[in-house]
Amino acid sequence: MHEYNTVVGLDLSDKKANFCTLDWDSGEHLQEGKVALTKSGLKNMFGGMERALIVCETGTHSPWVQHTLEALGHAVFVADARRLRLISENDRKSDKHDAELLARLARADLDLLVAVHHRGPKAQADLSVIKAREQLVRCRAKTINAVRGIVKSNGDRLDSCAASSFTKRVREQIPKALRTAIFPLLEAIEQMTKSIQQYDRRIEHLCKEYPETEYLRTVQGVGPVTALSFILVLEQPERFGNGRDAAAYLGLVPRRDQSGDSDPQLRITKSGNKLMRKLLVQCAQYILSRGRDSELRQWGQKLAGRGGTKAKKRAVVAMARKLSVILYALWRDESDFNPFHLTKPPEREDIAEELEEASEEIAVPA
Repeated sequence: MHEYNTVVGLDLSDKKANFCTLDWDSGEHLQEGKVALTKSGLKNMFGGMERALIVCETGTHSPWVQHTLEALGHAVFVADARRLRLISENDRKSDKHDAELLARLARADLDLLVAVHHRGPKAQADLSVIKAREQLVRCRAKTINAVRGIVKSNGDRLDSCAASSFTKRVREQIPKALRTAIFPLLEAIEQMTKSIQQYDRRIEHLCKEYPETEYLRTVQGVGPVTALSFILVLEQPERFGNGRDAAAYLGLVPRRDQSGDSDPQLRITKSGNKLMRKLLVQCAQYILSRGRDSELRQWGQKLAGRGGTKAKKRAVVAMARKLSVILYALWRDESDFNPFHLTKPPEREDIAEELEEASEEIAVPA
């Protein structure tokens, strides 16, 4: 006896969604059509329907669509769009056919679809603070580069300095002929800096709501932004069997294309959250270049010292992967970071094993 009598394929567009409802046992078409991609539209269409399995692909709208449909009593399966080549490379691709194909794949075997976990509404809202801050940081960096470029094209150069002190440091260095053009940009940079500082204070406040971030911040080079992002992106340590699974979730493990005797080392998968991966790489760069002495830093320096044009880049990405394993272990076991953990008898053997296994693989950057 099946839990559901029907399965619904839901192809999400920007303003509307195509749906196709199939009978679970026979595969017969029961209903198909379009629905407005709004909360009220979904409630009107699926609110009075008997509990069904609804399948959709990842996208901009998939998180809130999943929460809305689950609140209506349905089971929702979100499939990784990148893994569905049967849909993306279909010669008869259309929204209507995509919805039907999603329903038929789910009816045949859900394991054919790679499930994607969407974080809860609060975690999603809190992570939006970090995303908004990152957008401002990128805009400020581009504006600073634009100012430097304009001055350079006039035959002058501005002093190197931190982005947070850029406007105060270079204001008097701007040539008089360019001040009318550049001063408004400096004002915009100053305003963005103030907004970023406001986001920083908000993130510090959010860290108090997630006390587990304190364990992660005991690693030198891991600040509130990285620690909070790690907690919000992974959401629950119980979702992963070990730190290696967490690193794979973040896209920091190499791809694999093994066939016969051929098993080349490929670039990292880059799956999962792009911002989290970027933050881990930045932390690894800091630890490698300016961090205090630790086993992680010594291991990274050893990799970077092997030579080659990409040795340092490979070392940084490998350190980012190993750092993700360490952060996961600290979070899971609610413990502070020991920079020389493996040189002493470990309190838990499985943590040491995870760190040793993590060091065996070197992720290759793109």
